[in-house]
Amino acid sequence: MSVEIQIHPLSVVDPAAKLGVGVKIGPFCAIGPHVELGDHSELISHVSLAGRTRIGAEAKIFPFASIGHIPQDLKFRGEDSVLEIGSHCLIREGVTMNPGTEGGGLVTRIGNHSTFLANSHVAHDCHVGNHVIFSNNVMLAGHCHVGDYAILGGGAAVHQFCRIGAHAFIGGLSGVENDVIPYGIALGNRAHLAGLNMVGLKRRGFSREAIQEIRRAYRLLFAEEGTLQERIEDVAGDFSNDPIVAEIVEFLRAAGNRSICTPRDSKEG
Repeated sequence: MSVEIQIHPLSVVDPAAKLGVGVKIGPFCAIGPHVELGDHSELISHVSLAGRTRIGAEAKIFPFASIGHIPQDLKFRGEDSVLEIGSHCLIREGVTMNPGTEGGGLVTRIGNHSTFLANSHVAHDCHVGNHVIFSNNVMLAGHCHVGDYAILGGGAAVHQFCRIGAHAFIGGLSGVENDVIPYGIALGNRAHLAGLNMVGLKRRGFSREAIQEIRRAYRLLFAEEGTLQERIEDVAGDFSNDPIVAEIVEFLRAAGNRSICTPRDSKEG
């Protein structure tokens, strides 16, 4: 693998930008002075990297992606904020990602091995995990958290401050207003919890026994009896030795700014 940096003569790269070994920059790209681009990353063409943006190794970014420009937040006053993107990320055409703001900790952070398909958007102060997939036209509003291995279907829109748990699946065109538990499926406008992400669990090698325990915990969490808080504590006690169920319980106990996304026939505590 070549260690030489290749920059097309029709691109503009600020001399202060930090480029790793083997970086390839195609035509009509613009890279600002505070950008750091990891080893063996490639910009196909017409890519704009701005602000205090750090991108890990072996990223591949396609035309008309706009990465690191100022947040779409009218409260932003030019504070020194950051966009951090991990290694091995695929960023397709027209994707937009913004740095953080003072109101959200000054950082937007994206993990490793994640995929962002055409025209998807990651807003200011979001935290996105590893191995996450955003399908085309996914819209993530500010201050959202998305766990590892989550998949968001085409055109899904996530309200600001929402949390999407690890291994969750958001159906295409869903409007997500509330937190979605790890391993859950959310569908519809406005989205409701529609069960567990069984396909994802099987694809990622969860055992039959583990899946059965998750299903049992799910039924108890969203049963008719008692409040949600009471059911959370019951499940925490009944599944105290199950690390997967403990992850769901911890997510529910953390209780963010939004309510919990529940099944349509479930009452909320």
